[in-house]
Amino acid sequence: MIRPLTDEEKAELEKPKPPSKTEQKKMLREEKEKIKKERRKGNCKTKVIKVDSLKQINLDAAGLDIGASEIYACIPEGRDEKNVKLFKTFTADLIDLANWFTRCKITTVAMESTGVYWIPVYEILENRGFEVNLINARQIKNVPGKKTDILDCQWIQQLHSYGLLRSSFRPEEDMCSLRAYIRHREMLVKYRAIHIQHIQKHIEIMNIKLCSVLKDITGVTGMKIIRAILEGERDSVKLAQFRDPRCFSSEEEIAKSLEGNYKPEHIFGLRQSVELYDYYSTQIATCDREIAEKYSAIKIDGPNELPPLPKKRVKSLKNKPAFDLRTHLYHICGVDLTMIDGLDSLTVQTVISEIGLDMSRWRTVKHFTSWLGVCPCNKITGGKVIRRGSKKVDNRATLALRIAARSLHGSKSAMGAFYRRMRAKHGPMKANLAAAHKLARIIYFMMKNKVEYKDAGEEYYQEKYRDRIVKN
Repeated sequence: MIRPLTDEEKAELEKPKPPSKTEQKKMLREEKEKIKKERRKGNCKTKVIKVDSLKQINLDAAGLDIGASEIYACIPEGRDEKNVKLFKTFTADLIDLANWFTRCKITTVAMESTGVYWIPVYEILENRGFEVNLINARQIKNVPGKKTDILDCQWIQQLHSYGLLRSSFRPEEDMCSLRAYIRHREMLVKYRAIHIQHIQKHIEIMNIKLCSVLKDITGVTGMKIIRAILEGERDSVKLAQFRDPRCFSSEEEIAKSLEGNYKPEHIFGLRQSVELYDYYSTQIATCDREIAEKYSAIKIDGPNELPPLPKKRVKSLKNKPAFDLRTHLYHICGVDLTMIDGLDSLTVQTVISEIGLDMSRWRTVKHFTSWLGVCPCNKITGGKVIRRGSKKVDNRATLALRIAARSLHGSKSAMGAFYRRMRAKHGPMKANLAAAHKLARIIYFMMKNKVEYKDAGEEYYQEKYRDRIVKN
């Protein structure tokens, strides 16, 4: 006798079976074909951006075309006898420009970011109370007609009056001042590096093979030996006794490398290179004191106790400043960004000086990564992608993040595992961009939500990735 089915068994039988993989692929193809047909008919359901009709938004707008020796300024018609005037770039003429704008009741000014010529104009107009907008040259390059300085300023004024120009990002005044010192310090470090190369050149000419036995000739052992040579010591055994106990090479190897041809002209070049190296080191130390004072002047109600850095992350930076930079960064940011794998205090300082402390300047994290140029920027026309890749930007923060991402290839962390997976899948270039994008997202959320970073670890990341593959 056959047992009747229970209600649960009947419901289980009536339950529709999930489609197989073949059926799922077929359904996906049909859905894509349907979308293409709708797109050809003009019934595409893609996101449509509403474009407002052109109307003048900034009625009291002015446009500036800035050069090295002269500035062309344009205001709305009817405010003065001439709506376009020429001004020189002397300070007195810039003050006359500000007075002219005041008489003509101008409230907002747009100018192109031309070299460094815009900086004094920007600062004078901003101090006089004008809303100054620094515009990227990409937005205003399509000037109609023959290109002249007069047409340029008129075109800028017209676009700004219709609200078609977007002002470039500029951090807070305190951060702008700090950024100037940090950029100057980076320049000094680059100039000092050139003279290190000169030192290496002169000792190689004399066939002194210090570069073969020492990891860094500007370290403790290398500089002691070089300064002793400049003082007149030529005995290689005595010079090798300056070896630091932490040096990997033995005294015998160092003594053998110091048997060279000490000619007077090469000693003279070496002496001047060392003097220039010392001079730039002194200038960097002076700049560090100014930067420390600027950090102290920035009043932020941040935490006082700095969490300890993991032992695996503790390392000596070659160009580290003479003050406790990590503590200053922790106080002004409210979080310790150096806990992120790949970021040291100098990298964090560069990024923070460029992006500022207020993350609300970007509406979402996608806007932030787009501004940095570390996310995809696909160009689409005719329904086809004609170019893939990231946006070309000239941003010091982006460069710092890319360099930091490159250092993750050997990191035993979740970020390191992510970088190695991207490298194996897409190659080093795309892996570097993907890691820089992830670092930017982490920085954004840490700064915005004031949460500390906790590394999940390489094994945890690989396990989660393995689970995701199995589920897919």
